[in-house]
Amino acid sequence: MATDRNAAIACFRLGLAALLVLSFTSSLCPAGTASAAIDVSNQRDAQALRFIQDKLVLWQKRMNLTDWTITPNLVRKSTLAPKTLGGIRWDRGTSTATIDVLSTQDYSVPEQVMLDDMEFTIVHELVHLHLSSLPRSEASRTAEERVVNEIAEALIKLAKR
Repeated sequence: MATDRNAAIACFRLGLAALLVLSFTSSLCPAGTASAAIDVSNQRDAQALRFIQDKLVLWQKRMNLTDWTITPNLVRKSTLAPKTLGGIRWDRGTSTATIDVLSTQDYSVPEQVMLDDMEFTIVHELVHLHLSSLPRSEASRTAEERVVNEIAEALIKLAKR
């Protein structure tokens, strides 16, 4: 009994930490911020953009975020925050968001690995969006990222079963 209670408390704390971090992250990246979307004139980027658009539609439905208008963009690494492969900006008032995903030009891995990573980025950023109404702080940011990663990984693993 005590073990179940301790596990429940630990899960609650982890979820709360994630929510706090997510709330902080969105305040740093409000919707309407200038985007650094790349020109998709090359075939590989054009195909990748179609792929992330399709994955976005799929995951918006799965995560019950269809009331949001979300625009995906491929962006160069130099426009993203250090040590990130994507980002999101949103406006809760208008239910609009933009998800930036690392361009194919900045990947040096096999194509399937790249596409899997792009899908993970979409799911990761949608988890952030789901948690956007929660309070956040600089102190909770690291914990939030860890929890968002864990949730995104779990969702993708479940979807591939």
